[in-house]
Amino acid sequence: MKIITQPLATFGRYLQLMAKVFSRPERLRMYLKQYTREMQKLGVDSIGIVLMISFFIGAVICIQMKMNIQSPWMPRFSTGYTTREILLLEFSSSVMCLILSGKVGSNIASEIGTMRVTQQIDALEIMGVNSASYLILPKIMGLVTMIPVLVVFSMVAGFGGAYGICLTGILSVEDLTFGLQHSFTEWFVWMSIIKSFFFAFIIASVSSFYGYTVEGGSVEVGKASTDSVVHCSMLILFADIFLTQLLS
Repeated sequence: MKIITQPLATFGRYLQLMAKVFSRPERLRMYLKQYTREMQKLGVDSIGIVLMISFFIGAVICIQMKMNIQSPWMPRFSTGYTTREILLLEFSSSVMCLILSGKVGSNIASEIGTMRVTQQIDALEIMGVNSASYLILPKIMGLVTMIPVLVVFSMVAGFGGAYGICLTGILSVEDLTFGLQHSFTEWFVWMSIIKSFFFAFIIASVSSFYGYTVEGGSVEVGKASTDSVVHCSMLILFADIFLTQLLS
């Protein structure tokens, strides 16, 4: 029975926290300042790792497609076509958000969790500040704003990695370009961007929940950080299945 009631209780606490988070801000200017800071910390600071991972994954996908799919019975542009579909449909949105849940999610959970165990959140409550809204809402809004931008950067970097493979002579630029342009569906790009909004909300809100509700000391903060990454990854995968069926 505990296996059923405990997740329901946790979900109920999550909904209660989100109700506090999305209450009307007391001082809009203060929230805007926090919002821009979170965009910088959670989004802009992640551009480097997104570009690096996407570039090499795009290159690896292109090599694998060329070596394992290309044959005399298939058109030469199939490598570029398959690489494009993988990058647009899954990697740049779902897989990249899974990677960011480890970097960004653990950072959010540990930051808020440390504030909880050092009683900084209690101090905000004593001063009459809605600590949940003040700490969590800018993170959610900042990540929801920046994750779609990172997804677009990931797509571009992935294609850049595929073109980088052409320098080795494995594949010609003309064949890759034709494959990338063949039967291009613009909706696939928008579908990845739409999914990234939901993934960003999951990462920010779930990580903030585990950090905000932590009890104990530094050991519990580390456990909350790990739990946030695990649950964010699971929820992203579940959401990916649902959203893919809904948007396809």
